Amino acid sequence: MSLRRIALNLFLRTFEKPHLARIEDPVELRAMFERKARWLFHGPRGSTYAGMELGDVPGLKVTGPGADEAGAILYFHGGGYVFGSPRTHKAMLARLSRLTGRVAWLPDYRKAPEHAFPAAVEDALAAYRALIEMVPAGRVVIGGDSAGGGLALALLGEICRLDLPQPQACFAFSPLTDMTFSGASYSANETAEAMLPATREHDIAEMYLADADPTDPRATPLNAGFAGAGPVWLSVGDTEILLDDTRRMAEVMRAQSVEVTEVIEHDLPHVWPIFQRMLPEADATLKALARWISSR
Repeated sequence: MSLRRIALNLFLRTFEKPHLARIEDPVELRAMFERKARWLFHGPRGSTYAGMELGDVPGLKVTGPGADEAGAILYFHGGGYVFGSPRTHKAMLARLSRLTGRVAWLPDYRKAPEHAFPAAVEDALAAYRALIEMVPAGRVVIGGDSAGGGLALALLGEICRLDLPQPQACFAFSPLTDMTFSGASYSANETAEAMLPATREHDIAEMYLADADPTDPRATPLNAGFAGAGPVWLSVGDTEILLDDTRRMAEVMRAQSVEVTEVIEHDLPHVWPIFQRMLPEADATLKALARWISSR
């Protein structure tokens, strides 16, 4: 592990985690993340970012150098279903687009609390239906991180339930897969976690779910059916509070005969690939994922 990992974890634990524990206004959360993303995250030179719509869902079409539209990545950004946007994640997806040669499509799905569950799932499904009208489903990879990773997995469950054409594969970085927060790692890793304050998860759930059932498979993909799904790639750090969300998700899918690649790294922060170009482990993970996608 690199010295940059140690420095980044220290920074996140000292400044970011306490800030996320205090801030309550969703508008402030969104503005804060947008400012930091503009400052911290940069894609490869020659990348292009264009506004787009998929099934009336706005977003960004991200094309890394050398990528073309023969294959696609449909990516859902993280942010607890409350904040984050295609803009905050476009640099990471430009890098992944370059590595895979695929265009990345980032829907700006509706956020809570203004648009509670199941608005995000409805937008994800609409975006997928529209994309596979342009690119064959067998050339589409769906993915996401944190809450967006949970959304990608919930979408995969809906694709299976509705018997829609299956995507080529699915991946998720540090996904939120259990809106009941019953995983043992929430308490076991509460102190070790570098970024996410465990005390705020129920606030996020209250804003996102409103009065909805947290066990609904569209909110908690741990409860979804995945029979017939293609290969899935999951990654998480062993000190994350969401560690058990990934472990249990892998178990559920394997029990349904889904091919799962489960990557658990030591002491890396939540969604570390977003720190590409800053963190060697982030670059290594994106390259490993790109090789996995190419091997499908």
